[in-house]
Amino acid sequence: MKEKIGLFDIFLYIIMTFVLVTILYPILHVIAVSFSETAYIVKNEVGILPKGFSLTAYEQVFKNDKIIRSYANTILYRSVGTAFNLLMTAIMAYPLSKSNLVGRNIFIKLVVFTMFFSGGMIPTYLVVKSMGLLNTMWSLIIPNAIWTMDLLILVSFYRGLPISLFESAMLDGASEYQILFRLVLPLSKAALASVGLFYFMGHWNSYFLPLIYLQDAVKFPVQLVLRDMLLKESMSTSHLSATFAIPPAALKNATIFVTMVPVMLVYPFVQKFFVKGVMIGSIKG
Repeated sequence: MKEKIGLFDIFLYIIMTFVLVTILYPILHVIAVSFSETAYIVKNEVGILPKGFSLTAYEQVFKNDKIIRSYANTILYRSVGTAFNLLMTAIMAYPLSKSNLVGRNIFIKLVVFTMFFSGGMIPTYLVVKSMGLLNTMWSLIIPNAIWTMDLLILVSFYRGLPISLFESAMLDGASEYQILFRLVLPLSKAALASVGLFYFMGHWNSYFLPLIYLQDAVKFPVQLVLRDMLLKESMSTSHLSATFAIPPAALKNATIFVTMVPVMLVYPFVQKFFVKGVMIGSIKG
């Protein structure tokens, strides 16, 4: 027996189609402009499909040492940052998931408090400066070692694991560290994958923190270079466009697409864990 499609279903399909179009159109337009020939870009005739075909913009993007260096910085910062985030979050979530932890409710409330109130930008900057972290990769990682929402997701997931597993491990003489790293973490791959995706996307899209804490242009991530290209018509972009007769729009969109590629490659492999990890943590909490 076929299910009937009601008015609400039709309304939902319309809304989802609208959302899909609003998301896909800018992406397709960026890709189309980056692959189009100069004449069509200058005349603003490019829509969601390339006009002509040219790889010149990508050739110049990959010849630009500033972009390549910043791209390598971004991959380094995000890889190290995500790994550090996962390690710190996993370690802190484990004791908070224990019902017999003395003062557990107080610690949980203090953690939740940070979701609504923070020290502010200036005090945080002064702390980072006093620790000697300015203009280093760690200024982007250590102040944001644990994100509250991701911590609560892991805490909820840990609490959903069978208590018998912990009791059996303790009877075998396993320490708390052994239980965490040899038992809990292998069983938490789905939750760790979903939380890791949150961390990775947060790091990848971040440009404000590097703008504040990094002073040496050699250490800039690609987001700052892209920001300059989009907002300030950076000297490197203007120089390239003047030298090779490439519209700035082509170089900008080619750079944007290059920055999207890692996320597009990572997400399909993590997606199967994403919903599972978040839903299990939310249901069993």
